Amino acid sequence: MFNKNIKLVIAALIIAYAVYQFIEGYIGNGIALIFLAAVFIFLYFRNELILMAFLRMRKQDMEGTQKWLAKIKNPESALIKKQQGYYNYLHGIIYSQKNLTQAEKYFKKALKLGLTMDYDVAMAKLSLAGIAMQKRRKREATQLLQEAKKLDKNNMLTEQIKMMQQQMKKL
Repeated sequence: MFNKNIKLVIAALIIAYAVYQFIEGYIGNGIALIFLAAVFIFLYFRNELILMAFLRMRKQDMEGTQKWLAKIKNPESALIKKQQGYYNYLHGIIYSQKNLTQAEKYFKKALKLGLTMDYDVAMAKLSLAGIAMQKRRKREATQLLQEAKKLDKNNMLTEQIKMMQQQMKKL
């Protein structure tokens, strides 16, 4: 909702007022204000619109996810780098069902900008491998599958990786 810089300014003002409350002897008010400032600092690093889009994605509501992502105007200035990565990652997942070329573009941009979780990087690489396989680029697909396999430390994607490797053998 707020620009990333406005969130930091609001947090700084709240912390300044919390310090004033501590000086005046209102310790409870100061502590409550520190917690309120922590919310704005948290939202600086985790954009609320992307969090809502992930909740929609969890419910398999692609249209709802698209609506939440559409509310982010000018993501280059409104989001920090990692958030831009997740913005593109979500778009890649949405477009993987509609337009593979667009999805590939979004996944590559998400990997370039960076994703925090290894699972998300593995999922993006697995999706890119599937796209490369459908476009008959076997060498690139094999390389991406190997990278996804290395990143999948919790073995959450092993079935998908095995299934894709079997499909690669048929090519």
